[in-house]
Amino acid sequence: MLPTISEKDILTAAAEGMDAFLNLFCDATLESIGGELNAQSMNQLNGEQITLLAYRMMREEVMDGGFIQLIHNGLGPFIFLNPFAKAMRLWGEELFGEPENILHEFSKLIYKGRKYFERDGDALTQPCTDEEFMALFEQYPQFDDLDDQFVETEEDITAAIARYIDAHLDSFAQILK
Repeated sequence: MLPTISEKDILTAAAEGMDAFLNLFCDATLESIGGELNAQSMNQLNGEQITLLAYRMMREEVMDGGFIQLIHNGLGPFIFLNPFAKAMRLWGEELFGEPENILHEFSKLIYKGRKYFERDGDALTQPCTDEEFMALFEQYPQFDDLDDQFVETEEDITAAIARYIDAHLDSFAQILK
């Protein structure tokens, strides 16, 4: 289901920056499916829209509390066990016309995170107190490098994704003139 977005809103969001641009499309997509991404509502979306929402969810979790928080909050399977990393690689190849680019590097980061998730995911998703949760960061330091790499490149990744959306508007929304 493609949401409807006015051309004026797109231009306004683009002028505000890449975050506003991405959020415009994410918010419109979520609104079109009743505000919640779940198994049923995902059936109403195309792969491009699901990938965009996955990025925003991943970005919010990692920027707030790292990959450990993302996994602990139950998003590990959605990010690591679905073709999210592959989609990022393909978006990058299409956008940049070459295999080595920021989205390709990002996909490698996700694949690396998948290895850690497959190994440690069960332990990281166990219910725990706030104190036990904070201790997870010391028990699983391998996620620190992933967190750092993402934080250092997040602006470039987000900018590339915004460029991809701009180049494929009709995959993300119906544009009203």
